[in-house]
Amino acid sequence: MVFASTNPATGKLEASFETLDAAGLEARIAAAAAAFAVLRRLDVAERAALMSRAADLLAGSAAQLGPIVTAEMGKPLAQAEAEVAKSAAGMRFYAEHAAAFLADEPVDAAEVGASAAYRVWQPLGPILAVMPWNYPIWQVLRFAAPALTAGNTVLLKHAENVPRTAAYLEDLFGRAGFPAGAFASLHIEVPAVADVLADPRVRGATLTGSEAAGRSVAALAGQHLKKTVLELGGSDPFVVLPSADLDRAASVGVKARTQNTGQSCIAAKRFIVHTDVYDGFVERFVRGTRALVVGDPRRRDTDIGPVVSEAARDRLQSLVDDAVGQGARVLCGGTPLEGPGWWFAPTVLAGVTGTMRIHREEAFGPVATLYRAQDLDDALAKANDTPFGLGASVWTADAAERRRCVAELESGAVFVNGMTASYAQLPFGGVKNSGFGTELSELGMREFCVPRTVWVA
Repeated sequence: MVFASTNPATGKLEASFETLDAAGLEARIAAAAAAFAVLRRLDVAERAALMSRAADLLAGSAAQLGPIVTAEMGKPLAQAEAEVAKSAAGMRFYAEHAAAFLADEPVDAAEVGASAAYRVWQPLGPILAVMPWNYPIWQVLRFAAPALTAGNTVLLKHAENVPRTAAYLEDLFGRAGFPAGAFASLHIEVPAVADVLADPRVRGATLTGSEAAGRSVAALAGQHLKKTVLELGGSDPFVVLPSADLDRAASVGVKARTQNTGQSCIAAKRFIVHTDVYDGFVERFVRGTRALVVGDPRRRDTDIGPVVSEAARDRLQSLVDDAVGQGARVLCGGTPLEGPGWWFAPTVLAGVTGTMRIHREEAFGPVATLYRAQDLDDALAKANDTPFGLGASVWTADAAERRRCVAELESGAVFVNGMTASYAQLPFGGVKNSGFGTELSELGMREFCVPRTVWVA
């Protein structure tokens, strides 16, 4: 198999990489294990210095790396450059806070009959990371930065369509001075993931991707008793209540749905609007969606680029057609766009019901669905009527409504009067079919560490 870098704006092949053979894969796993033996023995301050150097190198690479990302998966260039900056900032966050996050934690020694007792955080070892194409830098580095700074090593099985980005990241950590093999990109086919997970030198796995992929990796990891963290997407609700600032809610809502051309796990996907403000919100939201600039992702005024592949475009069309066939109304968009590459018009659907596929399946593209809620109880019921539970956004100026939404929404995060986002400082993870485990914050750094107990007589 060849890993192809195909430009989704044109449909043309730009670069390709050969699949690793068995000997090549063995060499990379062996190098990761050897690098772990070196990295784990470095003082946390030394590892933090290496991560800080890598962050500086990445921050200076936006002009080089941004166009690679745009060409591989279609992200508008300004957004690709912003992803580079965000990733570098996340790396610096862990470099600056690693010592505090991994510091020994004493307990009352007398209570456990010791002269001293405390907990230390020890790295696990080489970790397999199965990562997606939609945020090909941030998704990798929000795991790799804390993992490497904690003393683990990384085996990256990146998405097949972003091999140039994967190669750049591998080179980045080598240039920063990490031990050879500490971060290795694996150009392997999906069946080979099972071989990597079975290897006793590999101590855990993290995956961001589809629900099906998560189930498969979790089953394999469970068979071999390996720690896993899974982030499996979402169908995030965007709840608008009567006291909301409709102008701001609609403006942010358009961005929340169409960031990264709508190809984001934490993008708002289901807009649940109280009946008292439904018409006013919808008018503003549709107007904002129609105003989006669709075009060449290399242009800095472009809002919407191509979707990642022909299959992704066709799946969006299938979801829209199914909904329309069952009575949904297209308020704007609703069709692919003509020309080379893979494009889909920004779309708003009203009258969506629970029998439609788009109500249950994640629409990974610029397609928003609208629901009318009769009251807060109805809004919460509709928001929770999904197999996913990654994030939620709530718009209200009422403190009592805010408390209920924070308490009752079934999601890993609730953003009030703002767009759901990920920050290095805050825990990130989902509930229900959105997965388990935590990325980011100090919890994300500790996910692939052992809390070792030390007791001294």
